[in-house]
Amino acid sequence: MALLSLKNICFSYEKTLVLKDISYDFEKGKMYCIVGKSGAGKTTLLSLLSGLAKPTEGEIIYDGKNIDKIDKYTFRSKFIGVVFQSFNLITKYTALENVILSMDVSGVKIKDKKKKAFELLESVGLDEDEANRRVLKLSGGQQQRVAIARAISYNPDIILADEPTGNLDRETQIEIMEIFRELADQGKCVILVSHSHEVASMCDEKYELIKISGKKKKNSK
Repeated sequence: MALLSLKNICFSYEKTLVLKDISYDFEKGKMYCIVGKSGAGKTTLLSLLSGLAKPTEGEIIYDGKNIDKIDKYTFRSKFIGVVFQSFNLITKYTALENVILSMDVSGVKIKDKKKKAFELLESVGLDEDEANRRVLKLSGGQQQRVAIARAISYNPDIILADEPTGNLDRETQIEIMEIFRELADQGKCVILVSHSHEVASMCDEKYELIKISGKKKKNSK
């Protein structure tokens, strides 16, 4: 049974049609990749899935309920974790502090958040020394690991990642993909957005977006 479903989703920006009649299903325990050329609407679709944007037409269903009926703050801070392409980490903080802050914002009830944050960072391949470094002192691959740890810090069902390996060397790319695979094996629904067919080949299922040409029609009078 699908945990998250897109039903006939359309999205228009001003008069430009970006997405048309998109229907996808996503299940727990699987890793998905949404691919497509630049301008095909991959980032737009990610915004819709994360509740940051609303479709012009169609429905997004999470756990049997239209997400329009779920408080968006609750949806983003409880049920879905996002790994941004630019990481969006707070650079003046350490890796550890970034993860703890995410727990605080989402209202996680854990006695020892510091210990839990260390465990999460360790699970994505960072040691104690790296966990205590300011983000700007970490490599791109290490920052990506922090971003993943932050996204899973409140134990969401769904992990979304925008071009998670775009700026990484191939060895680091494989290591990051192995982390996502482990999350899927633990029962998470992992959805990646990528232009890389190599990344797509490492996923269980692939959905391809085709760029739409043309404008949205004006309403007739």
